[in-house]
Amino acid sequence: MTAVATKATSAPAETGVNRDVLAVFAGLMLGSLIASLNMTLVAPALPTIVAELGGLADYSWIPISAMLASTIVTPIAGKLSDVYGRKPLYMTGIVVFAVGSALSGLAPNFWMLVAARFVQGAGMGFIMPLSQAIIGDIISPRERGKYQGMMGASFGLASIVGPAAGGFITDHFSWRWLFFVNLPIAILTLIVIALYMHVPNERRRRPIDVWGSVTLSGGITCTLLATVWGGVQYPWASVQVVGLYATAAVLLAAFVWVELHTPDPVLPLRLWASRIFTLSNIASIGVAMSMFGAIFFLPVFVQGVIGNSVTSSGAILVPMLLAMIVTSIAGGQFISRTGRYKVPMLAGLVSMGAGYYMLANFNVNTTNATTIVAMVLIGLGLGMTMQTYTLIVQNSVSRQDMAVATSATQLSRSIGAAVGLAILGTILTQGLQTSMAKYLPPAAVQRLTASGNGSTATAVFDPAQLAHLPLAIAAGIRHGLADALHPVFLAGLPVIALAFIATLFIPEVPLRTSAHVTAGRQVTAE
Repeated sequence: MTAVATKATSAPAETGVNRDVLAVFAGLMLGSLIASLNMTLVAPALPTIVAELGGLADYSWIPISAMLASTIVTPIAGKLSDVYGRKPLYMTGIVVFAVGSALSGLAPNFWMLVAARFVQGAGMGFIMPLSQAIIGDIISPRERGKYQGMMGASFGLASIVGPAAGGFITDHFSWRWLFFVNLPIAILTLIVIALYMHVPNERRRRPIDVWGSVTLSGGITCTLLATVWGGVQYPWASVQVVGLYATAAVLLAAFVWVELHTPDPVLPLRLWASRIFTLSNIASIGVAMSMFGAIFFLPVFVQGVIGNSVTSSGAILVPMLLAMIVTSIAGGQFISRTGRYKVPMLAGLVSMGAGYYMLANFNVNTTNATTIVAMVLIGLGLGMTMQTYTLIVQNSVSRQDMAVATSATQLSRSIGAAVGLAILGTILTQGLQTSMAKYLPPAAVQRLTASGNGSTATAVFDPAQLAHLPLAIAAGIRHGLADALHPVFLAGLPVIALAFIATLFIPEVPLRTSAHVTAGRQVTAE
């Protein structure tokens, strides 16, 4: 009789847990959506913002400041959540993001906006990794694939909606509403998390690794600044760039020493002893470099070489992002049902490689149809790989290291994006100097450079300049830009090959069918 009663009361409890999981996941989706939109919503409004606030020469700092802050905060957020709990730290991230959004909308000048964006980025540094860590806590690895697939789809959706919504809001209201629109979503997310996120937390009374956090943050900052500035604002051999790299080396060496001698390190070096952890992070860097290389440089080709408008050059990314959404969801379902993840990931990397091979062979005769095929191939691969590395890492670590390991994977992705964009941008900048000279006489290069904000190729992006150019000069610029972009896309092939090799050697271990903790209020037995 007792056994029957126990069995009968278990079903409602399970139903409640499922409802709580869905409610928590809805809150995580909202948080990830506003963080993802933040990266795409502002892009089309940048010219309008700098026209009003000034700072055209430094406008790139608007996205860079947020990326830099997010990269710095990500590993620290993971460790703090292990100590103080996921829920309070996730909610803190949303509040910080909302404060940064409000400050951005109210910014009276350019550099105040850059500072406010830094605050926004710090909030993103909490939201993005902790959302993955919370999923890792409450959902078993076997079931986690479909949830992370939906998280990946939300990123793709934000990437599609963001540029169009950003342009609409800027045209019909004001660019300041690009930031104010985050506030009601942030409040709704806070309410959902406060009411429905009930995840037990084992607090550990240990000192915070302050020196580890400081040296890691300083080392990452110096490395990213040197990579972003090198070859663009300062020569690679300049005192500024060499000095930053040297400082980064000293700080990162100090970080390693601190981590080896502290009882509770912010990023335990023992994690790197795991082949799964190390190879997954290496592959994540490669995938991030490839993804952002396509997103940022393909529109340059489409607009500058093919001759599409600004709106069309942004729309050319839609097939890639739609393909990414489809395979992100389908791949997550496949992993949850079969427990196998290695074959889909390798197939995805092959698809990405095929897409990049097409990009590397683009020329002035390339059509929009060919571009779309390449984009679809890259998108299919991204959907099968981007979120899965996080799943692999989470499946291989204990509950104690869940947030730290997840943050490390997010950190690798951020570093891959930042470093990849910097390197590929340098390749393009340096390639333009030699490729344009092959198609244009020196006098034309000098004249266009003087009138095109320092770059001859800007003439094909400016309708006012392009309308006054002879057809032969415009054709020469397009040929030169196509030649300069060739090594940019070609550089993506060895990066994808490295990610493929790293993934090939990741041991495929069974996905756990149990979660670390149970979502929902804990009921004590009487």
